[in-house]
Amino acid sequence: MNRLFNTKNFYLIVALLSIFTLISAVYIEYVFGAKACKLCLYQRIPYVFAIFVCFFGYSNLKNILWIYVLSLTFLSSFLLSGYHTGIENNIFAEFSGCTANNLNITNKEDLLKSLSENTPNCKDVMFRIFGLSLATINMFISALIVIISLVIIRHEKNR
Repeated sequence: MNRLFNTKNFYLIVALLSIFTLISAVYIEYVFGAKACKLCLYQRIPYVFAIFVCFFGYSNLKNILWIYVLSLTFLSSFLLSGYHTGIENNIFAEFSGCTANNLNITNKEDLLKSLSENTPNCKDVMFRIFGLSLATINMFISALIVIISLVIIRHEKNR
């Protein structure tokens, strides 16, 4: 198998990619001011989880279980970012937690508080790279990691 895709390198690459992705998301949110919607925040969870999985997988290279866990982690990331991309492209309807229209304001203090805590709708793309939303880029990255992990699993089983 290609030296780049051995399990040791795979864990290192995925861990570094996860750290880079999380830092980039926080940087885009706080430096560029592109406020994250709820689905954007949920899409960060698999990356945090993947860092821990990579740590355990790297420390126990003989156990292929961690590659299975990693592939399931990024499969869930792929599905979540695919759903978010579908919302952005009006393929799916937003779930109620995504819209900012579900406010029940009874006094002006609640109104002021809700305006300061207002999160953007999930269908509104706040930041693009090469014309692609961050959810779309996340979907491609997650799909690539799932495919590579399945190739590694297949290779390890055939050894």
